[in-house]
Amino acid sequence: MLTARSVKAGFRPFSLDALNFLLADVRGALGPYLNVFLITQQHWSQSSVGLMTTIGGLVGLAAQTPAGAVIDATRAKRGAIVLALAAMGLGAIVIFSVPTFWPVLTANTILAVVGALIGPAVAALTLGLFSRDQLAKRMGRNGAFDHGGNVAIAAVAGFVGWLFGQRAVFLLVPIFAALAAVAVLTIPATAIDHRRARGADSESFAPQESAWKVILRCRPLVVFGICAMLFHFANAPLLPLVGQKLALANMKFATAMMSFCIIAAQLVMLPMALFAGRQADRRGRKAILLIGFAILPMRAVLYTFSDDTSWLIAVQLLDGVGAGIFGVLTPLIVADLMRGSGHYNLALGAVGTVQGIGASSSGLAAGLIVDHIGYNAAFLIAAGVASGALLVLAIAMPETADVREHARGRSTLMMRNVRPEVAPADNE
Repeated sequence: MLTARSVKAGFRPFSLDALNFLLADVRGALGPYLNVFLITQQHWSQSSVGLMTTIGGLVGLAAQTPAGAVIDATRAKRGAIVLALAAMGLGAIVIFSVPTFWPVLTANTILAVVGALIGPAVAALTLGLFSRDQLAKRMGRNGAFDHGGNVAIAAVAGFVGWLFGQRAVFLLVPIFAALAAVAVLTIPATAIDHRRARGADSESFAPQESAWKVILRCRPLVVFGICAMLFHFANAPLLPLVGQKLALANMKFATAMMSFCIIAAQLVMLPMALFAGRQADRRGRKAILLIGFAILPMRAVLYTFSDDTSWLIAVQLLDGVGAGIFGVLTPLIVADLMRGSGHYNLALGAVGTVQGIGASSSGLAAGLIVDHIGYNAAFLIAAGVASGALLVLAIAMPETADVREHARGRSTLMMRNVRPEVAPADNE
C-alpha cells in the first residue's frame, strides 16, 4: 500500500521496479566478471586479484556508514543515486580501457565507494514511499526485480562476452547506468516522505543525543552485524572461485560459464526473495534467516565433491536460497531495530560496513589459500566460517518482528476493506 503522499504525488511502483532491475544490471557486469577477466585474460595471479579486491573493498567499506548518514540527512536521495551511477559508468570505462593494476585498483575502489550509497538510498526510497505494513512485501518485490536484473545482465554479458570478448562486458555498465538514472528520476521527489525514509515515526520522532549510542547500545543489531560479517566472509569468494575453476577448464567459454553460474543462482533468488518478503511478517525474521544461513556451509562443502562443470553449476543453485533470503531480510531487520530512531540508513550503513569487512578481507584470504593449498581447502575453510555464523545467529540473535502486531494489522486491514461495502446498506 502506497502512502497518501506517494499517491498524491503520482508515484508509480513500476519506477521502483525498474530502478531495482537496472541497478542489478549496473553492478552485475562487474564483480565476478572482473575477477575472471583478470585471471584468464590479463594473467594476474590469484594473490594480485585478491589484493586488488581487498584494498578496494576496505576503502569502499569505510564509506558505508558515512553513506548511510548522508542518506539519512539529505533530501536529494535521487540525486545521490544518479551521481553514484555516473561514477560507476566511468569506472567501468577505465577498466575496459586500461586493465592494468593501478588503474583497475583505482577504478574498483571508486566503484566500491559510490556503490555504498546505492543500497541505503534504495532502501530509504522504499521506506519513504510505502507504508510500514506493506514494507516486507515491497522489500521482497525489490529483491525479485534485483535478481531478475541479475539474470538479464548475466545472459546479456554471456552473449556479449562470447561475441566480442570478455573485455567488452564492462561497456554494458555505462549503458545500464544511464537507464537506471532515468528510472530513478521518474520517481517524483514530492512522493518521498523523508522522515519515514530515515526510520522516524512521523508523529513522534525526536532527535537522539547520539546516533552512535543508539546503534552500539542495540545488542541485536551488533549480533546481526557479526553474523553478516561472518556470512559474507564465507560467501563472497565462493562464486569467483567457482568461476575461475570453470574458466580454467573451459577457456573459450569463460564468460559464458560465469553467466551460467550467476543465472542459475539468480533464478532461485527471485522466488526466494518473494517468499521471504511474504513470510517475514507471518513467521518472523529469524526462522527464515536461519534457513539462508544453514545453506551456506552445505554449499561450500558440496563444491569439493567434484570438478565437473554440471555439478558446480548445480551446487551454485543453492546460493540463490541463502542470498535471496539475506538480501530481503537485512533491510527489514534493521528497520525493525531502528524503528522510531531516525537513524535507519546510518544503521544499515554500519551493517554494510561490517559486512564489507568480511567480504573484502575474504578475497585476499581465499586467494592466498588457493595459491598455497588449493581450491578445496578454500571451500572447506569457508564452510567452517559459515557454520560459525549459523551458530551465532541461532544462539544470540532474537526475533525482531512482532508477529502478533502484524497479524492485528492484517485483521484491521481486512475489516477496513469490508466496511465500505457494508456502509451503504446501513445507510439505507
